[in-house]
Amino acid sequence: MKYRALYQEGVERLQLAGISEASLDARLLLEYVCGTDRNDMLLRGMQDVSEEDAKCYRRMILERADHVPLQYLTNQQEFMGLNFYVDENVLIPRQDTEILVEEIMKDGHDGKRILEIGTGSGCIVLSLLKYSNSCQGTATDISEGALETAKKNAKQLGLDVELIKTDLAADVIATGGIATGGKGVYDIIVSNPPYIASDVIPTLMPEVRDHEPVLALDGGSDGLKYYRRILQETKELLAPGGKYYFEIGYDQGDAVKKLLEDQGCRDVRIVKDYAGLDRVACGTANI
Repeated sequence: MKYRALYQEGVERLQLAGISEASLDARLLLEYVCGTDRNDMLLRGMQDVSEEDAKCYRRMILERADHVPLQYLTNQQEFMGLNFYVDENVLIPRQDTEILVEEIMKDGHDGKRILEIGTGSGCIVLSLLKYSNSCQGTATDISEGALETAKKNAKQLGLDVELIKTDLAADVIATGGIATGGKGVYDIIVSNPPYIASDVIPTLMPEVRDHEPVLALDGGSDGLKYYRRILQETKELLAPGGKYYFEIGYDQGDAVKKLLEDQGCRDVRIVKDYAGLDRVACGTANI
C-alpha cells in the first residue's frame, strides 16, 4: 500500500473513534513504524510500505482508536528536552511537570542531595541530575514496574540514581539513603504525587482513566492524602534548610500551602504554570 494512502486510512479510523488529534497521531505512528519523519509525506507519499510495516501500523491504529495513549504505543515521551521510555507502569510525563523541575533549577540545585518520592518514569529526578553538577539522587516508588522503567531511563541517559522500592518514604532511612545513617541527608525532597480526588477519576479522559496507572492518580477523597503523608514521613530526611517541592492540582494551592506551613516550613510559595494555574508548591524547612 502507498505511504500516503496508508496514512489517510489511519486518519479516518482515528476520526471515527473520536480521537481529537487524529491527523497528528496517525502521522506520528506511521513515522514510528516506518522510521520516517514528517518530510516523507511529501517525499515518499507514493512509495510502497512493506506488508509487515502496514500490518504493524494498522495494529497500532486500532489500539490508538481504543484510546491507548500514543506514548504507550511508541514507548517514547519527551520531557525537559530528553527522551524517556514510558509504558503502562508509569504516568506519561507532562509539560506541566516541567514547571516543577524548572523551579528547582531556578533555585540552584548543583551539589544537592535529591530525594524524589513516587518517581514513576524517573523523569523528574533524572532531569535534575542531567542538568546539574555533582548532584546525588534517590528515588522511591511502590511499583516494581515503575522502578524498572526508571532504571531503564537512567541507563539510557547514562545517569546514576539510587532506586528504592517502598511506600512513599517508609524504607529510605532503613536502607541508609545516599548517606550513612539516612537521617537529615537530603537537601531537596520533590514529588508529583497522586493528587486527583477519588470521585473525579471516573470523569477523566479514557486515555488517562482506562490506561494510566490509577495508583499514580488517586489522591484520596480530597486529593491531599499523599501530601499529608509525605510531609509526615520525611521529617527526619530533610536536611536543615532543605526544601520541599510538590506538583499540585490547579485548585490545591491554598490547601498545600497550609500543609507546608503547618509542617513548620518558611518561605512557602505557590508557582503558577503557563496557563496561570497553580502548579507547584514549595517551602523551606524551618530547622
